[in-house]
Amino acid sequence: MRLRTAEGKLKIEHSIIEGLRPALERLLRHNPEIKSVIPGVIRPVRDARGAIRIRITTPTQTGWKVIAFAAGARQEVFVNTGLTREQLEAALASALGESA
Repeated sequence: MRLRTAEGKLKIEHSIIEGLRPALERLLRHNPEIKSVIPGVIRPVRDARGAIRIRITTPTQTGWKVIAFAAGARQEVFVNTGLTREQLEAALASALGESA
């Protein structure tokens, strides 16, 4: 059985790096055109300190692949949406800028 939250749009079968989950939940809450968010692989990195940073990297067949950096790790996140890169960048900036 799949574990989901945020109206069934955030897949949480695996771990999510510290501080990222609230930002993803805000992203989904304020952007109904996002169909789903699927966190992927977490890898340790040296330069991921301080506040969460998210970078859009690659278009996929169903949306965008983004990389989140925080807590000494990077995590792939797949966003299933029809938003353009610019629209998704604005939505992510808004979700990261809001307080929890």
